[in-house]
Parts: sequence; structure tokens; C-alpha cells
Amino acid sequence: MKKESRLKALSSHKGLTLLAIMVILIVVFAIINPGYIGRSNVMIMTKGMSFTGFLGLGIACLLIGGGVDLGTGATAGLAGVLCGLVLQAGYPWPLAVIVAVVFGAAAGAVNAFLVNGLNMMPFIATIGMSSVWQGVSFVSTRANPVKWSNAAFDKLGTITFFDGYMPLSFLILIVLMIAYGFILQKTKAGRSIYICGGNRNAARLAGINPKKVTTLLFINCSSVSALGGVMLAANMRRGDPMPLPQGMDAITAAILGGVSFMGGSGGVGGLFIGLMLLTTFSNGLNVVQLKSYWQIFAQGILLIIALTVDFYRDQSRQKALKAAKLLHNAASEA
Repeated sequence: MKKESRLKALSSHKGLTLLAIMVILIVVFAIINPGYIGRSNVMIMTKGMSFTGFLGLGIACLLIGGGVDLGTGATAGLAGVLCGLVLQAGYPWPLAVIVAVVFGAAAGAVNAFLVNGLNMMPFIATIGMSSVWQGVSFVSTRANPVKWSNAAFDKLGTITFFDGYMPLSFLILIVLMIAYGFILQKTKAGRSIYICGGNRNAARLAGINPKKVTTLLFINCSSVSALGGVMLAANMRRGDPMPLPQGMDAITAAILGGVSFMGGSGGVGGLFIGLMLLTTFSNGLNVVQLKSYWQIFAQGILLIIALTVDFYRDQSRQKALKAAKLLHNAASEA
């Protein structure tokens, strides 16, 4: 119990540290450019955070369960294209959204088959499928954006709340995060995800099927990513065949927020903090008019730092678990 309370305290301290860093960044960027905290820029940040968040939500759950998907950007891009093609053909927008999300579920099932059925490494399988989906996007559109005439669907990208500070996409993300947070922390399914990510052998001994869990997580990851692609298409009023660039940003945000790349730890709350910090950082670099290539460099450094911290955090966790096991064995022998 003491060990568990210390881990919770450490997690809470980490979250407060990230929030403090975010506040400092906001103050610095606002001093450099007062427009940083203006309504229009806050809207830009919440929209950007929501699109990255849809991808990050699926990725975070998959990482906790011991998997990874590096092709969410391409999946989301093709989902937006498919949604656009259905709208372009004159069908109602709810059907277009359903088609896009169903495609996402199918894409996740393909990833799961490659990983669980053919025993491919998740990195290789998802990168390969990313190229496939990107190719399908370009072929089906001849590398041109898909446009349509559907005012009701376009309105999804313009609806705002709280005097224009919160777009519909961000509100949907918040609702999904609350639901996913409840599932991960309060349900048997959530506990199964953590057990699979922490120790697959232990999961089998507990009667859990790791392949079934990861299959559902792959399907969930691609489905939520597809929904993000749909919301981005509504915001841009076109289906862009290019993959969403937020895929790696989503992984960075999850790891920054405490989701382990090695699996078995983290949560939706940490992901949200990571998203806020990453969005604050990325948008601030743009507002202060830093050259685009330096922005890419800075974001790459941030990802490396996040992965390095996660590696040493996982090492510490493994040492703590090993020490606890040794103490347990010693007590049992006594």
C-alpha cells in the first residue's frame, strides 16, 4: 500500500510539473506576442489539440496495452477522403461519417491480423499499412482534395461553445476522454489492458487473452483516428489525401503525459496534460514566427526527450518490481 501511494504521489507530482511548465510557456509566449492568448489563437489551439487528441486517445490505450500504431495519420487521412467521396456522391452526412469510422475499424482489424495472426512487429505492420492507406488516398483522388456541397456537414467544423473558445471537435474529445478514463480506471476491461501491457504472461495466467485485447485496441485506435480525420475534413471543408501530420505528435503527447512506451502504465488524464503542453509549445513556436524547419527540429528534440524520460522511468519501475518480488520471496521463505 505504501509503495502504491508513493507511485500515485509521483504521478501527481509529474502532472503538476508539466502544468507548471505549460503555464511558464504561456506567459513567455504571451509576453513575446500578446495575440497568443487572444480568442482566435485559443480557438486554433483547441482545434489543433482536438485533432491530435483523437489520434492520441487511441494510441494511448494501445500503448498501455503493449502495442503501438505508427499509421494513425494515414488512417485518419483516408477516412477524411472516404467521408468526402460519400458526401460528393450526394449521400447524407451521417452515412459518410459511418463509412469513415467503419473503414477505421477495418484498418485496425488488418493491423491486428498482421501483428497477432502473422506475428509481425507492430512497428513494421503499421508503417507498412500506413503506406498502403496513403497510396489508396492518392489513387482514389488522383492526389487532389475531395470537395463536396453539404452545408450540414460543414457546420460540424464551425460550431463553437463558450463564446467561441471551444469548437465542437474539442467538446467531443473531452467527452470521449471522460468515457475512456472511466473504462481504464473503473472496469474489468480497463484492468485487463493494463495487465496485458505490463506482463502478457501474467495476463494469460489470469485468464486474459492478450491477442483478443490487443485486437480490440488496434480496432479502437484506428476507429478513433478515423473520427479525427472526419472532424478535420469538416473543419477544412475538404478531404485531403495527405496523411494527418499529428500521428507522431499524438505519441509524443501520450509519452509526455506519462503513458509508457513499454506498456502497462499511464492514463487519459496524463494524455490530456501532455496534449496541452505539446499544443502550447508547438503553437507558441508558430506565434513567435520561428522558421518551420526549426519548429520541426524543436518538436523532434521534444520527442527524444519524452522517449528518454520514458525509458528511464520504465527502468526504475522494473527495478522496483524486481525488488518487491525479491522481498516477497524472502518473506515467503521466512
